[in-house]
Amino acid sequence: MLKNSDKKYFRGIDFILVITLLALLAASLIILSTASINLVKSDPYHYVKNQAIWILTGTFMMIIVAAIDYNIWKKLNWWIYGLNISLLLLVFVMGSTAKGAQRWLQITSSIGIQPSEFAKVFVILTFACFLADRRDKLNNVKDFLPPLLFVLPPTILIFLQPDLGTALVFGAIFIGMMFMAGANPIKFGSIILGTISVAITAIYFHVATNLPWPFKYLEGMPIPMKEYQLNRLLSFIDSTKDTSGDGYHVIQSVWAIGSGGLWGKGFREGTQSQLNFLPEHHTDFIFSVLGEEFGFIGTSILLFIFCIFIIRMIAIAAKAMNDFGMLIVSGVVTMLAFQILVNVGMSSGIMPITGLPLPFISAGGSSMWTNMLALGLVISVGIRGEKPMF
Repeated sequence: MLKNSDKKYFRGIDFILVITLLALLAASLIILSTASINLVKSDPYHYVKNQAIWILTGTFMMIIVAAIDYNIWKKLNWWIYGLNISLLLLVFVMGSTAKGAQRWLQITSSIGIQPSEFAKVFVILTFACFLADRRDKLNNVKDFLPPLLFVLPPTILIFLQPDLGTALVFGAIFIGMMFMAGANPIKFGSIILGTISVAITAIYFHVATNLPWPFKYLEGMPIPMKEYQLNRLLSFIDSTKDTSGDGYHVIQSVWAIGSGGLWGKGFREGTQSQLNFLPEHHTDFIFSVLGEEFGFIGTSILLFIFCIFIIRMIAIAAKAMNDFGMLIVSGVVTMLAFQILVNVGMSSGIMPITGLPLPFISAGGSSMWTNMLALGLVISVGIRGEKPMF
């Protein structure tokens, strides 16, 4: 028989959240079984088998984290922060380079981890602890500086790898958690909008030519971005300017989704993915495969599942027993919602290409483990939630 503590443990689990997770993981294996079948000729199910391993090991991690009282992480706050910075620094010392970026630490010849992925969970945990002591004390501009300085070091280290996509996720986590911690919406919102405006203006002057005086001297303004990152932004604005480079990704992705129509071309019948016209269709552009082969109906079902998934986590945040738990869940919600929005947006041609995977769907061990660990924290908060929702 179950003890009372065990019964309370199981009663606290949000089973709708668990069911939607299982649906997402099943969708991942199904979509990967068509998206990656032609990538490794000697082993058509190579990525599917790897993904299954990541899912199983990630589930084990999630269960362990969920079983641990999340409040214990408060005591380890600065140790976790130090570990996070150390791993990110270690990448520059002994990290392996792939596609022009130094992001990986090789564990074995065939297995590597991406510290920038795990850094998302570390930042959410430590920043939640940092903000919990400042809840509703973020009313003035000077109050925003300590939280910014807390998040800035890992963000800069990730940006320098370079990994613009993950750095943007950190920015989203910072903004979302600050608002949930009670940051003055007018003052903080004005700073965010001002920062975005300055960034857009700097990019404009960097690429602009033949400007009238006195703006002539601002032409070619230096910006802290790699050329390929800038090209991705510019190809998003007008993909037809570079149909063989960065714009090619956007064009092929939009064609794939558009050609799927209402019901799609059918399982393994997509031409853009099966003939490998669509780049990175097992990772960054896996949503395009779904759109081509399963159509508008298939993409709508997946997005509906994601919506239920996010809503259930918001409900857990609302019932959290303390500010620390609420902020942890808020950080996870922001992280996942931002990545879903950006991945779907870039696949549809309405957002720049950032290289962010679709959570729980795209192939990748570090990404899957990170998301499962984050979900373990959410479940841990939900199990120990006591505060009524209303």
